[in-house]
Amino acid sequence: MDRIDVMRLFVRIVERGSFAQAARDLQVPRPSATHAIQRLEADLGVRLLERTTRNVRATLDGALYHERCVRLLADLDEVESVFHAAEPKGPLRVDMQGTIARHFVLPALPGFIARYPGVALNLSEGDRMVDLITEGVDCVLRAGDLTDSTLIGRRITTFEQLTLASPAYLARHGVPMTPDDLAGHRMVAYAASATGQPYPLEFQTDDGVQERALAYDVVVRGAEIYTASGVAGLGLIQVPRYRVAQQIAEGVLVPVLEAFPPPPVPVSVLYPHSRHLSSRLRVFIDWLAEVFRSAETGDASISLSSSLEG
Repeated sequence: MDRIDVMRLFVRIVERGSFAQAARDLQVPRPSATHAIQRLEADLGVRLLERTTRNVRATLDGALYHERCVRLLADLDEVESVFHAAEPKGPLRVDMQGTIARHFVLPALPGFIARYPGVALNLSEGDRMVDLITEGVDCVLRAGDLTDSTLIGRRITTFEQLTLASPAYLARHGVPMTPDDLAGHRMVAYAASATGQPYPLEFQTDDGVQERALAYDVVVRGAEIYTASGVAGLGLIQVPRYRVAQQIAEGVLVPVLEAFPPPPVPVSVLYPHSRHLSSRLRVFIDWLAEVFRSAETGDASISLSSSLEG
């Protein structure tokens, strides 16, 4: 293991707080990781890490060395990215919302793998805000407004939203024509992951965005169960159009209040300030932007063209 690889290993150990998890992330045998750090400390003549039975943390010297390593590795990746021969490689951990992954990312993913065979992807699914540093995640793909100032965000698209209900629900409660007609209506409450409080329904009007917090019978967490609750007639829901195209075609959900749509939902890639933008992360983010641009223009050839380029 050369010095650059050891520095990458050291940075990941500090971020993960664990030799075992860092070694797993970088696909390095645990004994090799331990030996490499011991050799590094011996070469530098300082103790970089404090090891306990529960975790690993940087010493004062280790924190200083970590800061310098992050900057140096970022500069190295930037220099290497200038040369096309420097093929991105190494592990990349990505967490995505499941519905976005299934509709947009996964169908095009063979193209990315063919174009960048050296990048070893590790994908996970979730709606919660991941602690990227401690969980060893390189980036997350999320829909919604950005609230975490510790992360860098790149917006890659926006989703049009609709307000919908089932035919059975509308037969019971009537079809609202304006937000003022919502008295007596009910919503499916979607709980915010940070606070646990339900989001109100939102409507764009000539006077700006109006919020309406309606009564509800059920609180849900998760995109799939939210849509299913709307189909079951439990209340009004607001979701991106792409997610309910099939249900609309089948007639199990009906758009309402189309003259007063919810605000569009931004979709962003987020990564930590402290995590250097490696070439593999950079090309993955650029590829995601390409995928969503193709979706906006209706170009279904992105997966094939990406494969041919590889």
